[in-house]
Amino acid sequence: MKVLVIGGGGREHALCWSLARAPEVDEVVCAPGNAGIARLARCAHVKPEDPSAVRALAEREAADLVVVGPEGPLVAGVADALREAGITVFGPSAAAARLEGSKAFAKDVLHQAGVPTGAHWTGTDPDAAKEALEGFAPPYVVKADGLAAGKGVTVCDTRAEAHAAIDEALLARAFGEAGARVVLEEHLAGPELSVFAISDGKRVALLAPAQDHKRVGEGDTGPNTGGMGAYSPVPIADDALLERVRREALQPTIEAMAARGTPYQGVLYAGLVLTREGPKVLEYNCRFGDPEAQVILPRLAGSLAATLRSAARGRLSQTRLPTTDAAAVTVVLAAAGYPGRYEKGARIRGLESLAAREDVLVFHAGTVKREGQLLADGGRILAVTGLGADLSAARDAAYDAVDRIHVEGAFCRRDIAAQAIEGPGRAD
Repeated sequence: MKVLVIGGGGREHALCWSLARAPEVDEVVCAPGNAGIARLARCAHVKPEDPSAVRALAEREAADLVVVGPEGPLVAGVADALREAGITVFGPSAAAARLEGSKAFAKDVLHQAGVPTGAHWTGTDPDAAKEALEGFAPPYVVKADGLAAGKGVTVCDTRAEAHAAIDEALLARAFGEAGARVVLEEHLAGPELSVFAISDGKRVALLAPAQDHKRVGEGDTGPNTGGMGAYSPVPIADDALLERVRREALQPTIEAMAARGTPYQGVLYAGLVLTREGPKVLEYNCRFGDPEAQVILPRLAGSLAATLRSAARGRLSQTRLPTTDAAAVTVVLAAAGYPGRYEKGARIRGLESLAAREDVLVFHAGTVKREGQLLADGGRILAVTGLGADLSAARDAAYDAVDRIHVEGAFCRRDIAAQAIEGPGRAD
């Protein structure tokens, strides 16, 4: 089988790594890929969000399966273009990807399906939004409705801060068209949990859960990022809880999407809050998480390629995917200034010392190779995954590896998975 992966970040590196290990896979091609991906897949220079270009590449390569990694190409209709050409693709249609592309749409689906979630208000008028705040208690949650690269969410302690966040989105257009509509949400209190499911449009099969760390600073301080680290398994997520999430949230959502005439085939990623009333859906994403994929996929015991192909063909038969007993902890090495302005071009050294390690995987998130040198080329540069018998051993392996990598000005959080190891509780 030849597999084409669309995307070029840490998530796509993890996908390529996992797919290449499957016995059914003869070759992996990635577009556009990155310097790390190029070590195990052939890279093609195609714009991921151009449906016609991706379709032409898939046809030229005679790909047996296309796996779309990021949300942008999905919302742009890449999966639609491939299906219209008769190409087997794992990833939801543009209509189904609105579950991530529009938070207001996702809320409507959740309410239709009877899925537990927080109360919300949505609109485009700043005065109406400020008036609607009276129906919410602090802290206030103000979200850009569309895709904002993980930066469209503001949690405000005071009404004045919420007013400023509304003005920033609707008047200053800080998030462009993504913030032309805002969603006000009830703040949900409790530990957060990421649960991923593979869907064939009718059924769902759960992957291992994970928990990520969104804030840039230790102790969960500072602005939100695309993710500074993750770990799996999650001590607070036992089998009974996961089955409840499958039964009360994921399966009803898939059924509601099918009833709307927009069946969902792909990864459904539920961001949950474990409230006193039970798990509630905070948001849905339409792809593997990043950096959650870097801890979930190394723990997958079966063939990722076979599972994704079965789902793409509507033939999923499992409700849980097999997982190894190993634990995984990923630490993200980020460029100075991230998630704000950051410099590119710093040389990356030390990776060769990790090449023989069986307890470490290094996934490239933002790298490029120029004139024989490996250089930083993004805000998140590398995702370093440690593997071990338990979270403590995996965490030790990850940080030992991070300390052997040298990138001028780069930084990481030093408390990834710390609370999970020290005791149950919130780690994000």
